[in-house]
Amino acid sequence: MKLYSRGQVFFFTFMGIVLAGAVTAFLFGPFLLKPSAPSENYSAAAGNDSPALQQSGNADGINPNSLHTADLAPYSADERENITVYEQFNDAVVNITTEIVGINWFLEPVPQNGGSGSGSIIDTRGFILTNYHVIENAYKVYINLSDGSQHEGTVVGSDPENDLAVLKFTPPRGGNLRTIPFGDSAALRVGQRVLAIGNPFALERTLTVGIVSGLGRPIQISRQNIVRDMIQTDASINPGNSGGPLLDSQGRMIGINTMIYSPSGGSVGIGFAVPVNTAKRVVAELIEHGRVRRGWIDASVVQLFPALVQYAKLPVGEGLLVSRTRRNGLAEKAGLRQGSEPVRYGSSVIYLGGDILTSVDGMKVVSLADLYSALEDNRPGEQIEVELLRGGRTIKLAVTLADREEVLNQ
Repeated sequence: MKLYSRGQVFFFTFMGIVLAGAVTAFLFGPFLLKPSAPSENYSAAAGNDSPALQQSGNADGINPNSLHTADLAPYSADERENITVYEQFNDAVVNITTEIVGINWFLEPVPQNGGSGSGSIIDTRGFILTNYHVIENAYKVYINLSDGSQHEGTVVGSDPENDLAVLKFTPPRGGNLRTIPFGDSAALRVGQRVLAIGNPFALERTLTVGIVSGLGRPIQISRQNIVRDMIQTDASINPGNSGGPLLDSQGRMIGINTMIYSPSGGSVGIGFAVPVNTAKRVVAELIEHGRVRRGWIDASVVQLFPALVQYAKLPVGEGLLVSRTRRNGLAEKAGLRQGSEPVRYGSSVIYLGGDILTSVDGMKVVSLADLYSALEDNRPGEQIEVELLRGGRTIKLAVTLADREEVLNQ
């Protein structure tokens, strides 16, 4: 390469810069990638899973007092519905852009443009609901409002398991933010009209219309995370729509547009949205704690696989082997038995002879993803019933759950 043929002096100078950049990236990279923690103390409404949100407009959706009937007279009923929802709620949809830390030619950490997506203003104080993958690995987040203004935001909390995140920005003085009210995804019906507003391919606040094509779709979004009850829609969703609202005909949010199934990368009429009832369940915890506190069985479990089943001569081929329990932990106190015979598998040590977990609260578990899914709604301190196989017998135990983050970070 001709650019490097300037002799040894240039070579040694170049290597010094490279090493300095590498050290900088190693020392400071993790700090740059860490999302912002909550900077204020936000309280949840007592007895309610959703926060005490401060919203503008009509919490039930469209405000009939703001309709200009004469202006809509030339249009069909369907067109009037689409126009009304868009005009009343498009200002509550924001465009989200991010910066991430990249490495330049000298291996120095430098800011780079990250992804972009959409979000919904859910509180007049500047809270925004979006997808986690929109802000993943971002060290700076920018909120672009419908009036063209841009504001730097912070990540208040994130829930990768449901691909959700809550952001916060400081609204402009005297600004009257439009918000989108929450609907009820449990009341949805296949065939129901839905509308999606987002920023596909950076085209701001684009409206697409479709129907609910399916309900209760379990979609695996990562190796160990399955989002249950996803909404399938044929409303056109493209890159940039992620995090934007899926609305009913009254303008109430019933889902958060998340992903598409497409062999080409563009919309082919199969999109998926996280149901809003999932968001309502986790938003309060994201605002309060920055994360969702989930319950967990404080034991080390191993997903059964053919080689292990054959080696240990196990009576079943599916389930989770209880390798170790935490000493004096909740699982041990409940009666779960750990293994006693250590065997090495790759770089890990598995203890054989323990219980084999087969179901949690009536939900069959054959993989770690099943266990994550089964406990997704549970909180620390709650009690669950587990079914397990021990010495050829099936038994049931009541187990009190620990805090999953504390267990897995030990």
